[in-house]
Amino acid sequence: MRTDPTKQTSIVIECGKDYILKLKLDRPLVIFDIESTGTNYRTDRIVEIAFIILRPDGSETTERFLVNPEMPIPAEVTKIHGISDADVRDAPTFKALAPKLYALLQDCDLGGYNLIRFDIPMLIEEFLRASINFSLEGRRVVDAQRIFHKNEPRDLTAALAFYCGGTVHVDAHGAVADARATLQVLEGELDRYPDLPRTMVELDAYCSLRETSWVDREGKFKLENGEVIINFGKKKGESLKNLVRTDPGFLRWMLKSDFSSDTKDVVRKALESPRGSPLGAGLADQLK
Repeated sequence: MRTDPTKQTSIVIECGKDYILKLKLDRPLVIFDIESTGTNYRTDRIVEIAFIILRPDGSETTERFLVNPEMPIPAEVTKIHGISDADVRDAPTFKALAPKLYALLQDCDLGGYNLIRFDIPMLIEEFLRASINFSLEGRRVVDAQRIFHKNEPRDLTAALAFYCGGTVHVDAHGAVADARATLQVLEGELDRYPDLPRTMVELDAYCSLRETSWVDREGKFKLENGEVIINFGKKKGESLKNLVRTDPGFLRWMLKSDFSSDTKDVVRKALESPRGSPLGAGLADQLK
């Protein structure tokens, strides 16, 4: 978890323990949480990451890793999650941990709280810096915050109190505790809303922020009549293929600017394609 106003310092965590029976798993589900140096997933770095791995057979594993972010942790951020420069000085870097983390997440679905907007983009960016392409292709995602806000628009502390009740947990903003709290919120949501989907395929669709026409995570490009078009700014509505020919400078500007890595990947594919479109590499490849 990061310095996010939707996540408070007091967390209520008392709930039942039968979540695995209320959610139909056909492969492992990893509930994870990230603590970081700040809120910008493109420039900030992970300092702690925790996984709760739930398996279809009912077994569970918890993994927690401190990470050296290779940059100072701001004092105001340390006040929130309690992790200081001294705590991570001798910890491995994300690049060193990346192969192990990638293996743990192999063939798993993902769950968390606000992970669609922060934790997943942060994780993808860290993997890319480690020269690993961590793709969401084939994975289902369940975001307890999306479920909560669709039904009871409040913050995480309110979510825990609303769905779980109980006592204040003193280890709030620790990655393991927050991942556990998220899991328990999800359990409470499954209890409270009988019409909530019980399969990961349906929950993934329920939680998704992404429009089906989007090419990249943030929707800077979208498909329209089988062609990729710009979906933001002064070039909105223009064909990406045409821009390669008429205004490649705009696309080179995008490569140098603060766009996410997968958005830039669409631009690179278009510039490198002899037909001037990432579709030249195949639609499935473009949508990865």
